[in-house]
Amino acid sequence: MSHGLFTRAEILRLTGGAGAAYLFSTAARAEQSGEKAAMQTRVIPSSGEKLPVIGVGTWQTFDVGADAAARKQLTQVLATLFDAGGSVIDSSPMYGTSEDVAGSLVADMGARSKAFLATKVWTRGREAGIHEINRSMQLLRAEKLDLLQVHNLLDWRIHLATLRDLKSKGRIRYLGVTHYTSSAYRELEAVMREQQLDFIQVNYSADDRAAEQRILPLAAERGMAVLINLPFGGGGLLRRLRAKPLPAWAGEIGCASWAQILLKFVIGHPAVTCVIPGTANPDHMRDNAAAGAGPFLDQAARQGIVAELT
Repeated sequence: MSHGLFTRAEILRLTGGAGAAYLFSTAARAEQSGEKAAMQTRVIPSSGEKLPVIGVGTWQTFDVGADAAARKQLTQVLATLFDAGGSVIDSSPMYGTSEDVAGSLVADMGARSKAFLATKVWTRGREAGIHEINRSMQLLRAEKLDLLQVHNLLDWRIHLATLRDLKSKGRIRYLGVTHYTSSAYRELEAVMREQQLDFIQVNYSADDRAAEQRILPLAAERGMAVLINLPFGGGGLLRRLRAKPLPAWAGEIGCASWAQILLKFVIGHPAVTCVIPGTANPDHMRDNAAAGAGPFLDQAARQGIVAELT
């Protein structure tokens, strides 16, 4: 396999022909008709509900407080997400004012029915956790949250008991746990084997594929949906690639930017449910969302992307 540019014929060979040919013909039809391709969805195993594959994270990007200009731009980010068919907005109490900003913008837009609101509990102790969760619901202007997660596994056993109680009372729809580094995967795997979870959230990117070894296969085995954070390798990978010409085959897999290529790689893993790259830029949100349209890439095409990066 060449580590350089792939031709159309090479992509067809790598993907077995049929899948790639379908991707090419679908992209061509959409381009010719001027239609906007719909965002793909993946099923949440515990319920059967379909979730759009691209969402938005709020770490740093939504921590803007009362800054009117920044809030206006973030309103455009959310409008772009919803217009593209996306829904997931992921936040946390540790993200400064992000919960309040996201909650107020969704409320001001009258878009609660379009949003899948996910946040986390990030403290120690049962009572402190309950207090923090109630505060998050107030900030997000949500009497019922779509997803509540134990952030970075902090005091997870205590908080999961609380989350199960909240789910039984109808105050949350789904529960899960999160982490952002492969150094925590041993503990995460143990929790996944012991507990029945609706979701996990982990880091995964084309240059950080440790989750492929045990975490993603285990999520599929245990029937857990997967949110992916850091799909651009924490931003470092994307920054490096921006100075590199886009591969000639990018258009053949429906990609117009390196960000779309990297997101297509992540979404292509069958265990991944939704990717949540953070952004405060409406143009970047539009670009990210476009990666969710068109057929998923198969393993051979994903290996081709990895080869391009090495």
